[in-house]
Amino acid sequence: MEYRILGESNLSLSVIGMGCWSFGGGSYWGPADQTAIEKVVLTALDEGINYFDTAESYNEGESERSLGKALRGHRTQAIIGTKISPSHTKSPLEIEGHCKESLRRLSTDYIDLYMLHWPLNPLSIAHFSRDQHVETVPPIEEVFHTFQKLQRKGYIRYFGISNHGVHQMQELLDASIPIVANELPYNLVSRAIEKDILPFCKQHKIGVIGYMALQQGLLTGQYRDFSKIPPSQAHSRHFHYSRGKTESRHGENGAEEAILELLKKMGQLARELGTSLTTLSLKWAIDEEQIACTLVGCRSVEKLHENIQASSFYLPKEAHRLLTRWSEPVLETLGFSADYYESREKSRIY
Repeated sequence: MEYRILGESNLSLSVIGMGCWSFGGGSYWGPADQTAIEKVVLTALDEGINYFDTAESYNEGESERSLGKALRGHRTQAIIGTKISPSHTKSPLEIEGHCKESLRRLSTDYIDLYMLHWPLNPLSIAHFSRDQHVETVPPIEEVFHTFQKLQRKGYIRYFGISNHGVHQMQELLDASIPIVANELPYNLVSRAIEKDILPFCKQHKIGVIGYMALQQGLLTGQYRDFSKIPPSQAHSRHFHYSRGKTESRHGENGAEEAILELLKKMGQLARELGTSLTTLSLKWAIDEEQIACTLVGCRSVEKLHENIQASSFYLPKEAHRLLTRWSEPVLETLGFSADYYESREKSRIY
């Protein structure tokens, strides 16, 4: 397993990290088998995966609780990242309270990387709460100075952000707030961050963690017929807004034809190279050296081993160039908004 340093921290992350959104079950992912999850986590540790990513909002805290159980007796082998919702930042007292709740659920006395899940703007906050009082945007200085206090108390080692654009990162830099990481969507059909966000992060030495590396299963090739995708996983801008039904908020036409053509070409390339679409997709993302860690979720040891194969798979440079070129029509259709759930006009990431 290869490891990369995250920004200006001393956190050395495995290039493949474990996305734990599905841990703990819930309405989005369905029931979860805790015994199976514990096998996955321990196997991941044995295979060299050391970064585990969760959030307080994932399955109403059950993801954190599930991960904490799985890591009992192995805490020092793992680097844990979790995220606080922007709706829970009204005051320093509230922030500290939510951090302590995450610590309790994770069964740990410190969090390696504590992130603000979405930017502090009304649209982001409204997604997590319908309380109009909560939708008042707190000053960024107050929120992140509280993070610094949590750091001094030893509750967190480093703090970062998730889903922040260039303007939002510049605000933090202007306030002299040191950010070690920004967690963002990155895969063959979600390349918006390449234009401005990745160069900005590189310039300012902000580490990048890429999430949704397989676009919730889309890039594994399991969906040849998009009508079979559950609405809960078809409400992103990749798909026509009608597929997401009541889950969809973007009102856009999607890039379905371009994605289907990409998957067709990827299938042919995978056969030529004797590998799978999963390995091609993950390796393409891993080969972007500015991405410190590429997150992928799974709930079975079998799927985990398939994901891990990508870390050692040799992807020829020409194959990498082909994948990049073949995915350009998707990028051109979806544009450079890194928010794949709201319309470009209402992007929460700017």
